[in-house]
Amino acid sequence: MFAEERRIKIVDLINERCKVTVDELCGIFNVSSATIRADLRELQRAGALTRTHGGAIQKVRTGFELNSQQRVIQHLAEKQRIARAALTLIDDGDRIVLDTGTTTLELAKLLHERSNLTVITNDIEIAGTLEDVESIEVIVMGGVLRKRFHCTLSLQGTQMYSGLTVDKAFLGVNSLSLNKGATTPDIGQAETKKALIGMANRVILLCDSSKIDRVSFVQFATVDQIDVVITDGIDKGIQAAFQEKGVEVVVAGR
Repeated sequence: MFAEERRIKIVDLINERCKVTVDELCGIFNVSSATIRADLRELQRAGALTRTHGGAIQKVRTGFELNSQQRVIQHLAEKQRIARAALTLIDDGDRIVLDTGTTTLELAKLLHERSNLTVITNDIEIAGTLEDVESIEVIVMGGVLRKRFHCTLSLQGTQMYSGLTVDKAFLGVNSLSLNKGATTPDIGQAETKKALIGMANRVILLCDSSKIDRVSFVQFATVDQIDVVITDGIDKGIQAAFQEKGVEVVVAGR
């Protein structure tokens, strides 16, 4: 197993269990403690976890946000399943919004399977992915580049498109809970997401299971503004509670 692959799995384990020890990781990956400690040092440097004496714990703070490069290594298989499920909600000829994010990027990679789409996005990596797809018209929202996050943020960008209406908006989310709805650590990001929601007839959140029943700093959508949540897994009780509030919950298949 390559070091990068092992580190992806370590992050997934910590997000699943909240904490792990060096000894546990040595046994799981059949490598030395020195190798595991080196992995944990690199992952802490990337902001993906917090090292402790003898192991590591999940790094969760309401104001903490991984940048795009850091998020790519987390839950990739789950994000790809969520993206595939989201594609089933897109019809030929749709006008859609793709919010910035690694899960929405995975969805963008599948859009060549649809035709005659119009895509509005504030994510420059998504725009680049769609640039050569002849059947898709891409509209990039302008504004100030949010460095290391591959997206634009600006009141100018949101006001310019406030009069537009799209069929569906696909949004990423840092945290999702019944009480606080959809939240993100960044105020500027929250305002941009609110503007994207304002364009859409249907709001669809792409949310891997590690983000459910958590809260970040700023709310950008209440539960009653959300039409669909697509996830790779969810507690049955939480799923039922969302559905009682009128939110359709789609669990992506393996």
